[in-house]
Amino acid sequence: MKHALIARLTQALAIPAIAITLQTIATPARAQNNLYNPSLLPPSGEVNGTLSEEDIPTGQGGFAHDYLVQLEEGDQITIDVLSDSFDTIVSLMTPDGLTIAENDDGLDGTTNSLLFARITRSGTYIVRVRAFGAAGSGPFDLKVTRLRPI
Repeated sequence: MKHALIARLTQALAIPAIAITLQTIATPARAQNNLYNPSLLPPSGEVNGTLSEEDIPTGQGGFAHDYLVQLEEGDQITIDVLSDSFDTIVSLMTPDGLTIAENDDGLDGTTNSLLFARITRSGTYIVRVRAFGAAGSGPFDLKVTRLRPI
């Protein structure tokens, strides 16, 4: 009888403990989904930003900042990223995260980035600015330009 009472008491206490544990585990997962919040690129296509530890961890020790931009099929664009504080890398990605173009160093021999791309499908794209390697933060200038035929 005593063993049956202890078994029931243990079972009664275990169910709320499991529920609390599951709720605690689920809460950070929901919060983590809210962490990714890319910035909208302004209509001018220009941003003066700052890369910091507040941005997206890259998994390589550095950080990245994402910008959403609406592009149309047939657009030919350049993406410029300039920084005196870190070696820039710029990527152009589809909304699901597939990298379609990337550049580390531009043609001018500096560590600034310059990317040319032709858009084959209309949609919202992601422009990612990050530092080369594990180190790098500070101010940067981003400019996305649609090239127009002469």
